[in-house]
Amino acid sequence: MSYPLTSWRLVRNPPANGAWNMAVDEALLESIGRGDSPPILRMYAWDPPCLSLGFAQSVRDVDLDKLKERGWDLVRRPTGGRAILHTDELTYAVIGTQDDSRLSGSVLDSYRRLSLALLAAVHALGLSARADEIHSRDNQPENPVCFEVPSNFEITVGGKKIIGSAQARRQRCILQHGSVPLRGDLTRITQVLKFHDGNDRKKIADRILSRATTLETALGYPVDWETASQAMMRGFKTALNLRFIPAGLSSQEGVRAFELYHSKYRHPDWTFEK
Repeated sequence: MSYPLTSWRLVRNPPANGAWNMAVDEALLESIGRGDSPPILRMYAWDPPCLSLGFAQSVRDVDLDKLKERGWDLVRRPTGGRAILHTDELTYAVIGTQDDSRLSGSVLDSYRRLSLALLAAVHALGLSARADEIHSRDNQPENPVCFEVPSNFEITVGGKKIIGSAQARRQRCILQHGSVPLRGDLTRITQVLKFHDGNDRKKIADRILSRATTLETALGYPVDWETASQAMMRGFKTALNLRFIPAGLSSQEGVRAFELYHSKYRHPDWTFEK
């Protein structure tokens, strides 16, 4: 499908803690809803490492003592899905309305279109990737780890997931964000989650390694955040026919992000409500 050339806003943020990252995503979603901004591609990173839970996921999945021992953060996303450990990664967010033909239709429709941009980004790094529709989740094990569970139009290299994404909708506004692991041990997440016993932990860790990978592992050499972000921009430009307007947060967006940071994403009622 071809699209008319359209301007999107480009927001690139320095590493921040998990609550701030989620607060900014939501503040931008509200800005889109008010009609104050064109669609947005945002890219960011996390410091310190942060375990994020899906909107409906129980905090009982988390070993809070182990998380504290490692100095890792905890946040609940506004999107669905399962737990992700955000460290050594590029995170992208697409924020817009269903009035944009790239984001219109069902969740699956928008996932499919955005997967073309994500594929183009991975191809720009020199990898052969694909995005397949999962027709059934029957017999998929129930577990707390996102990168161990297949999803529709996930981006894979050599049969292993390399980008995990989730989406939330508010009226006719859409937030889709996702994780692109750059390097590191993907099984680290199992050390801060609860399992019935050590055998379950090892089984999940083994499945993660068999079903997911990092850019460094796939390419055979390190890829830094800047290189990955440039590839992401190229992928979106070429696949969706976009031009980008670099812009930071507006004063109104910054104030609202600060409010959401304190009243929601740092608040125990949000993080521990499930």
